Amino acid sequence: MSSKSGNTSAKKSGKSKVYAYLGPAGTFTELALAQVAEAADATWNPVVSQAEALSDVMAGRAHRAIVPVESSVEGGVGATLDALATIGDIRIYGEYLVPINFNLVVRPGTKLADIKVVAAHAVAYPQVREWLRANLPNHVHLPATSNAAAAADLLASDAADAAVSTPHITEHYPVSVLAKNIADNKHAQTRFLQVGLPGKQPEPTGADKTSIIVELPTDRPGTLLEMLEQFAVRGLNLSRIESRPIGDRLGRYRFNLDIEGHIQDRAVGEALAGLYRFSPKVTYLGSYPRADKLQTKPNGNNTNSEFEAANEWIKGLRKGH
Repeated sequence: MSSKSGNTSAKKSGKSKVYAYLGPAGTFTELALAQVAEAADATWNPVVSQAEALSDVMAGRAHRAIVPVESSVEGGVGATLDALATIGDIRIYGEYLVPINFNLVVRPGTKLADIKVVAAHAVAYPQVREWLRANLPNHVHLPATSNAAAAADLLASDAADAAVSTPHITEHYPVSVLAKNIADNKHAQTRFLQVGLPGKQPEPTGADKTSIIVELPTDRPGTLLEMLEQFAVRGLNLSRIESRPIGDRLGRYRFNLDIEGHIQDRAVGEALAGLYRFSPKVTYLGSYPRADKLQTKPNGNNTNSEFEAANEWIKGLRKGH
């Protein structure tokens, strides 16, 4: 897997497409990228932030980017949500689910009794805290910039005696696994997105999501309800709604929404049209297949055929029938 990583020189030489991903090599984002079939022969370019990954796409340095967007434990990934709202016109082409688990890795020869300092990423550390309390009650936490960097730092210096890292980190660094499967939540997952410049969207599969960002027109009572009514009256379920500060002043927020369905579904299209009339700013991020492949269908009389029948009825009334 590590042989995929490189730099954008391959892009310039025309040898292969470049996929930017939140690195370094050995992260969970790399595992998400491994699920992208069309990236098998591409150059994998690790970058240091979600903003850099999306900026590489906007500037043409990368064909696509893979970024984390949602954790089943921690919720939305704020850095990704903010970058999607501010970097520029960009589209989502797919989502991928990665089970999140951790191993405790050490320099070869280190024993559990030798460990006093544990390197761990700030997001990973709370997810293994109970295991560490039970097995290393007197340890000290040394923050790392990523799950992969925790293992790299372990080999680069003696500041830490062990590191919390990904199950596949041994493919990249000569560390030994001292303990496997140490996450407190055995069912944790992180959701990742494949994003690129606007282009032909994936065709509807019957198991789709549509992602948008909406800003409310005013800060008066009932405005959020009016936004949500656009979906409720059309029988559309929201699989995620999350607010993020706009940043210009206190009390101003934008809403990140995942809608069950595809923009080619009449119910979804009409809901977006209603939002466009309602909101000063609606950002369409894309319609794409769901990673869990769960079928999506609007509730009530909101299928494409029923929308078409209603439109034909209205046309007949306007013609005097």
